[in-house]
Amino acid sequence: MVNSRGYSQVKRSSVVRFLSRRPSPSAITVYMILLFAFSLFIFVFNARDILDNEHKSRFSEESLSQNQSQSVQMSNEKLWDTPLNYGLRACASPTAKYKAAQGWDRYITVKSNGGLNQMRTGISDMVAVAHIMNATLVIPQLDKRSFWQDTSTFSDIFDELHFITSLQNDVRIIKELPRELESLPRARKHFTSWSGMGYYEDMKRLWEEFQVIHVAKSDSRLANNDLPLDIQRLRCRTLYHALRFSPLIESLGKKLVERLRSRGGGYIALHLRYEKDMLSFTGCTYGLTQAESEELRLMRENTNHWKVKKINSTEQREEGFCPLTPKEAAIFLQALGYSPSTVIYIAAGEIYGGKSHLVELTSRFPNIVFKETLATPEELKAFSKHASQTAAIDYIISTESDVFIPSYSGNMARAVEGHRRFLGHRKTITPDRKELVKLFDKLQSGQLKGGSSFSHIVQEMHKNRQGAPRKRRGPLPGVKGRARFRTEESFYENPYPECICRSKRANLK
Repeated sequence: MVNSRGYSQVKRSSVVRFLSRRPSPSAITVYMILLFAFSLFIFVFNARDILDNEHKSRFSEESLSQNQSQSVQMSNEKLWDTPLNYGLRACASPTAKYKAAQGWDRYITVKSNGGLNQMRTGISDMVAVAHIMNATLVIPQLDKRSFWQDTSTFSDIFDELHFITSLQNDVRIIKELPRELESLPRARKHFTSWSGMGYYEDMKRLWEEFQVIHVAKSDSRLANNDLPLDIQRLRCRTLYHALRFSPLIESLGKKLVERLRSRGGGYIALHLRYEKDMLSFTGCTYGLTQAESEELRLMRENTNHWKVKKINSTEQREEGFCPLTPKEAAIFLQALGYSPSTVIYIAAGEIYGGKSHLVELTSRFPNIVFKETLATPEELKAFSKHASQTAAIDYIISTESDVFIPSYSGNMARAVEGHRRFLGHRKTITPDRKELVKLFDKLQSGQLKGGSSFSHIVQEMHKNRQGAPRKRRGPLPGVKGRARFRTEESFYENPYPECICRSKRANLK
């Protein structure tokens, strides 16, 4: 303690003596020079750090910008890219054991029923049935009594000569029944739906009594599964090769595809099944006025061949049995990530309610295109009042689109999806309507907000619903008897594995 205090006193005394001295002018000058030099050194050092940091900051911002650009580009590619096909390819050629039908003196006449694609798949079935029953097929008569009241004949829609010649090694096909047979009695049959080989082998007994069998309906005459490979491939050859549309339809369809691509490259074909007949048939009235709902109810009541008359619209929608409304389709497209500038072709007939129901879709996606805006009035004149022919144009544009999105799983949606699978699994996004309805209702009530989180939910929900290769689904579990055939996935919706071959190197479960 004593030593410490003594040291402090000595130190204070030295400082007092130092401060009491006046510094010389030369010392002040040296001191100022040293102070200036030190300040200059500090400034240069700090300035170098500031410049380095600024350079690093700019570099980081540029990198971030590049990364964001790459991220957007990758996301854009993901939106348009075709799913991996694992080396799969179309294969509809017959096997070495295949033999053509030789039934020169037995004839099958057919009355096709339904809209365009219901008739197309039905005709493909009847070609196969004619082969199984060893008969000559007469060019089918098309349905003229459906909702659309289309008077088109077979040759108005299809290339008749091509149909006959391309199947000449499979089934004999003629334009008309020979005159000498027109007055003969015919076996008039409603062949049982989704029947297999055994059923048609048994039907051959009809040839013992009749030379001509008339089939009143053509749709769903064959089972989806458990048929010989050559019969399944014959169905594919018929649908994807022989049933080519007429030259007039093919020509316009290709022109319109070229015009769509000239607008900016890729386009989406949206099969917006928001038409009067579909809404009336399904009983779906969500978003409609009371007057519109009543109009649809009366139409359903007055259409004799629609067996179900009373339908709960709310239950239909909650179960996913209703087509998406134009507004719901717009929300869905946005959630998937498609930009407002996307070119979208509406593959459909007249939209029920017209512009009043389309405003939510067109406001979000201004580049909406219809046949009427894509083709000239002169080009469409030949197809006016022929719904099956205009549907054929929609079919071509939908099949060739970069992305196909059906708002409802109807005959055209299933046929286009199957054709796109056959052509290399082109991108087809099938909305999960049952789950989407839940999300739409939560958005409407405010329980769920739009934006990135909503988009993420929708995208995750549909990442495995984009047309990637998979085997055809069988019947729903628990369904017994013949009812199970109705629940199977349609052969024409997914012709894998019979008409889509896997290479030895492909690894697909």
